[in-house]
Amino acid sequence: MFETRSKNSFAGAAKYILDEELAQIVNISMALEMPLLLKGEPGTGKTMLAHAIAESLKMPLIVLNVKSSMKLVDALYQYDTLTRLNDSRFGDSSRNVSNIEEYIRMGKIGQAFTAEHRTVLLIDEIDKADTDFQDDMLDVLDQMQFDIIEIDKTITARHRPVIIITSNAKKDLSDPFLGRCNFHHIAFPDPKMMRKILNVHFPDIDGSLADHAVTAFYALRELDSVEKRPATRELINWVRALQSDPDFSPKKLAKGELPYLGVLFKKSQDYARAQNNVSRRKLF
Repeated sequence: MFETRSKNSFAGAAKYILDEELAQIVNISMALEMPLLLKGEPGTGKTMLAHAIAESLKMPLIVLNVKSSMKLVDALYQYDTLTRLNDSRFGDSSRNVSNIEEYIRMGKIGQAFTAEHRTVLLIDEIDKADTDFQDDMLDVLDQMQFDIIEIDKTITARHRPVIIITSNAKKDLSDPFLGRCNFHHIAFPDPKMMRKILNVHFPDIDGSLADHAVTAFYALRELDSVEKRPATRELINWVRALQSDPDFSPKKLAKGELPYLGVLFKKSQDYARAQNNVSRRKLF
């Protein structure tokens, strides 16, 4: 059995609240040296978990933001042919044009492999990539090495990074990919957990404001046909907006008067639907 509570174990960070199950899967993944795949709707804290792990364990954080057009080699390294061409034309560089290695730049995975200290590698929104990218990437992460073909050199990881992979579940991941990761689904926080999150971000928050804001927030999330429901970060920004208004009183929330809906809803039709329900007092 693996020990999940050691000096190098993760138990949360200053502004990240997690439940015991999530803490356990993070620590088991580090013990097994396996990537941890996180799924959940936007705003559930998937990306912030990697930041929290890096903060808690005092490791550098390297973030690979996956794009639909990205090729695996871009995440490993880039050969800067343009700079080499310019150097060869103008000859005013201190670089040796005949030494191709001087024009190799590490991508995010390459940076994690060559870092002097162990890092946290966040591979964000892997579901944007195609299946070949996903599977080939995990081959590299399994082997902890890759080849730079231009200079016939193998890069081997100096330290195995802590690997966090996120997915918004917009499309299915391949079975081989899923089989080589540990998995955890982060559910959207319930009102009780959300209240704790607010307390972390606003230690001196007025209790009435927090309670009414959370109640209104979940009522707004339950509106029918909303395309993009407000997430935790929208609630935090909304509370910040409410606190900054000297004329605002928490009693207004209790009456169903909800200002600054544009902080919560970012799409026109969602904003209009919320505004309509608020104006008609149909939330409470």
